[in-house]
This record gives sequence, structure tokens and C-alpha cells, in this order.
Amino acid sequence: MEKHKKITRNRSKGFILGLRSLLRSKLGLTGFIIFLIACVTAVFAPIIAPHNPAQINTAHMFVPPVWMEGGMKEYILGTDNLGRDVLSRVIYGTQISLLVGILAVVVSGAIGLVLGLVAGFYGGFIDNALMRVVDAFLAIPNILFMLVILGVLGPSLWTLIIVLGVTNWIIYARMIRGEVLSIKEREYVMASRSIGTKNFQIIFKHVLPNVFSSFIVISTLSVATTIILEASLSFLGLGVQAPTVSWGGMLSEGRNHLATSWWIATFPGIAITITVLGIIFMGDWLRDLLDPRS
Repeated sequence: MEKHKKITRNRSKGFILGLRSLLRSKLGLTGFIIFLIACVTAVFAPIIAPHNPAQINTAHMFVPPVWMEGGMKEYILGTDNLGRDVLSRVIYGTQISLLVGILAVVVSGAIGLVLGLVAGFYGGFIDNALMRVVDAFLAIPNILFMLVILGVLGPSLWTLIIVLGVTNWIIYARMIRGEVLSIKEREYVMASRSIGTKNFQIIFKHVLPNVFSSFIVISTLSVATTIILEASLSFLGLGVQAPTVSWGGMLSEGRNHLATSWWIATFPGIAITITVLGIIFMGDWLRDLLDPRS
């Protein structure tokens, strides 16, 4: 009972210290607010969006933003080449970007974490085999590899998530393996081995907690990278397919109208930039917070 109370107090103290650190960090707080806004927008998109993002209105095609001549208050950010509301499409695009970014990182992180732990702790043939697989993946440009797989399997939302997940695990595996190689030689791990503790218990009790902070930081930063990859693949037509709204798809549809209707591609581009920067800011703050040398 006393041990449980102590753990609870330590967790409460850690939460308070983390909150204070966040409030002191201007970039971290900015990034957290941006990410929080993006999450709220994604969850409540049907309520926030003023129009149906897929509704075609040929009577109001290429309407400029409300502050420009010819703008309409019903379409604050204007409409696209099919008369669809740009603001509503940007709002709904948040759902896809965060869904793909987070789920793909969960897949790649889980694969990389398991392989890195096993390879670093056991070494030998397992470690050598993993490193050769990593070398093979590094020899192929990542975006090219994804284009080939999506071209063969066909583009879809869940295919995109799986492809992004199984092609981006290398960074996790290499980082986790390197840290495990150092941690497994420390005194407390050697002492645990000397009293007959099973390897499975050592990994989960001593090794995993010491690499988890680095794993969280890399995962956070990888969400930003994955959002950009999703937008790039959707822009090329191999990502999320219509009528599902995605920021990359909006960029692709608006590129042919940049000279006359710049708002079609500009606002989803701004949304991508702000969201990615917010996640990067939050990742930098987490790195400083979880760095034991800080």
C-alpha cells in the first residue's frame, strides 16, 4: 500500500514538473497548443466545418476568399474548381493527416522497438541479420520504395498507413539497438543476470524503461515526417483517394490553378506547415524534458 502511494506521488510530481517545463518553454507550449487545436479540429470536424467538404456547387466555382473582391461570407477561404468550400476541406483534411501520421508511427514504432530490443539485447546472429536488413532498406530511397509498393497494391487509406508503417521502422530499430547495447552492460543489468533473472524480465524491467523516453521523442518527431510523406504521396495520386479529403490531394487539385485561384492550394499548404512545425516544436520540448543530462 505504501509502495503504491509512493508511485502515485512520484507520478504526480513528474506531471507537475512536466507542466511547469511546458509553460516555461515558449516553443514547446506553442507546439502543444497547435497540436491540441489540430486534434480538436479533427475530432469535431463535422461540427466545425460550415459545409459538406464533398458537396459540388457549380454555381460558386473559384470564389475567392471573403476579403478579396468577389468573395462571399459563406465561403471564408473561397471555393475550388468544383465549388467546394476550401475551409471545410482543410478542416476535414486534418482528420486524415493526424490519422495517417499517428497510426503509421504506431505501426513503425512497434516494429522498430521490438526488433531493436531483441537485436541489441541478444546480439549475435539476430543482430547481424537485422543490420543487413537495415542496410538493404537504406540502399533504396524511402519514397521510391513506397511508390513501388503503393503502385502494386493500389492506393487506399489503410494501405497507405501500412506502407508508411512497415517502411519507416528503421530509425527506431537502429536507435533502440544502440541504446540497448550500452544499457545491457551496466551494473544493475549484470547484477540482475547474476541472480538468475530471466532475459524477458530484464528487458521489460530494466532495459525498456531506459529507452522509452528516446522512443517517445523520436515517435513524436516522426509524426511530423509521416504527415509530410502522406501529403506527398496523396499529391502524386498514390495516397488517399477522392472523395476522401486530404491536404496532399487538395494541393494536387490546386496546382493547375495557382496563377488564377491561388487559395485552393495555398491554405492546405499553410495547414501542413503549421501542423508539422507545431509537432516539431513539441518534439523538441519533449527531447529537452526527457533528456537525463538536462
